[in-house]
Amino acid sequence: MCITIRLIYLQITSILKPLKFYFGLRLKDLQRPTKTLKNLDCVILFPKGGRNMTNAFNNNLKIEEELKKAASVAINEVLGTQKDEKILIITNPEKDVQSISMALYDAALDAGALPVLIFQPVKTQLDFAEESVISAIKSNPDIILSISRHKLGKDKWALKDPYKVGDKEYDNTFTYLLGEKKMRSFWSPSVTARMFAETVPIDYTELREICKKIKDELDLAIEVHITAPSGTDIVIGLAKREAKADDGNFKEMGRGGNLPCGEVFISPELGTSHGTIGFDGSITVEGGEVIIKTPIMAEVENGFVTKITGKDEADELKGTIKKAESTVREFVSAGKIPKEMETSYIQNARNLGELGIGLNKNAKIVGNMLEDEKVYGTCHIAIGSNYDEDAKSLIHLDGLIKEPTISVKYEDGGQKTIIENGQVL
Repeated sequence: MCITIRLIYLQITSILKPLKFYFGLRLKDLQRPTKTLKNLDCVILFPKGGRNMTNAFNNNLKIEEELKKAASVAINEVLGTQKDEKILIITNPEKDVQSISMALYDAALDAGALPVLIFQPVKTQLDFAEESVISAIKSNPDIILSISRHKLGKDKWALKDPYKVGDKEYDNTFTYLLGEKKMRSFWSPSVTARMFAETVPIDYTELREICKKIKDELDLAIEVHITAPSGTDIVIGLAKREAKADDGNFKEMGRGGNLPCGEVFISPELGTSHGTIGFDGSITVEGGEVIIKTPIMAEVENGFVTKITGKDEADELKGTIKKAESTVREFVSAGKIPKEMETSYIQNARNLGELGIGLNKNAKIVGNMLEDEKVYGTCHIAIGSNYDEDAKSLIHLDGLIKEPTISVKYEDGGQKTIIENGQVL
């Protein structure tokens, strides 16, 4: 919780003299997060005088030129930021995400926007975001950016009492605002400065063209058949599902995705997937991402993972799923999840929640899923929650498959190969 005596507001002046009245914190302490900021519940920075001020971080803290360029691309070409738009940037006191966030803050000021920067402790998939962060999100700014060392964190209020709109339920204020087209966004979990600088300034015209091509094929398909050298041989139903293009075009309300971007992804039709997945690139587990040395083999029946085999990486995956299942029971006992949702949350810890196809030519497999899943010509399948909000889970574990062959099947029985051995056709 961000309690009064530990919540620090930094009014940034154009002179940026050291601040003496807030527990001795100075702006230069932002360059030493481990010494000062790590022990804080939350730090909020906001401009005094809005866009008329000088670029605080740019002028007073060293920001790499590559980051400044990438941040400008993100604010202008990706988001299409307009004058006086309100932007909320949420980050952690860790070097890389902090540097990226400060660069984005400056780029937003240059664009004439009104940015606010919030720091909270590092969060994992099973952690709750700070109450002050959720409250800031509830203020419904035009743009929300999550630049996190791991994750933004769960919304304890919406998890217990979801937003209900028609037949949809949202267990996070962030997804509610995005899904109902009340804001736009990008989110960058586990992003690094190197990754942001290298994979954000790309040819977006080319990316958007190929994303549209793949999205159109998936939207028409009733199922896909995926094979790969790893032993993958799986059929995933897609009937009545709509693919989403993470193509870096987040200029309209309701648009959002990862940055770096470069994928098309879709929620599998519930209960239809069957076959074998051989994860052989990298995979998300409780402690982060690991590069896979020995393929993880996952057997799938009726849309759920029924068996996982392999070596150490497989054991980590099984352990993460089991912990998610046990955490659901703990949350129900603590009143954090309604009792009537216990069974579905536990079952969906083994649900196939996503099929994604990587399309960013600058991305490399580095053991960080934010970049790994964007690698051109790969695909990834996630275990856990989906993006259509009808399979709730506490986890979403992406696993990468290299050199896949992907064929789509249409309602009339026709078939078409859209990727062959990792090459987009």
